[in-house]
Amino acid sequence: MSGSQSFFDLVEVGMTQETGSHTFGAEEIVEFAREFDPQPFHLTQEAAEKSHFGSLCASGWHTIAAWMNLNVRHGYRGLREQAGYSGDMPKLGASPGVRNIKWTHPVYVGDTITYRSTVTGKKHGKTKGWGLMTFRTEGFNQDGVKVLTMDGAARMRMEE
Repeated sequence: MSGSQSFFDLVEVGMTQETGSHTFGAEEIVEFAREFDPQPFHLTQEAAEKSHFGSLCASGWHTIAAWMNLNVRHGYRGLREQAGYSGDMPKLGASPGVRNIKWTHPVYVGDTITYRSTVTGKKHGKTKGWGLMTFRTEGFNQDGVKVLTMDGAARMRMEE
C-alpha cells in the first residue's frame, strides 16, 4: 500500500480504466436471449432479418452482463495501477445502482466490445468508513462505435 492512503483516497476523478473486451457469438446471443430477453431479433437470424436490426444482435442486457463479468474479474486493476496502490482490493458494499443506460448501437454477431470506465465522482458516505465512487461506463465495438453508456456507483471502504 502507498503510505497510509487507501485505494479510495488515491483514486482521482477523471481516472479511466479499460475493463476488457468481449466478443459476442451467435450461440451465446441466442442462449442469453432464451433465458433473459426472448425478443425475436435476439433469437433467430431469420426473425432478426425481418426486424429493423436486419441481423441477429445481442440484447442490451447481455452487453451489460458481459461488462459486469469483466468488471468483477478484473476489479479495479487499471485504477490501482494509475493510483499507485498496491494493497489489497477494498471491500465493496452494495451498489446503489445504475442510471442513464443508453444502448446507442446494436451489437451484432462477431462484434468485439471493449469497455472502459471513468471515475466521475467520489464522496464520503453516511456510514463511517465507507465512501461512494461514481463512474461512467462506455462500450465501443471494434470499429470504435459507441454501443453502450451507463452511469453507476460503488460503495467501498475508505480505510484499509
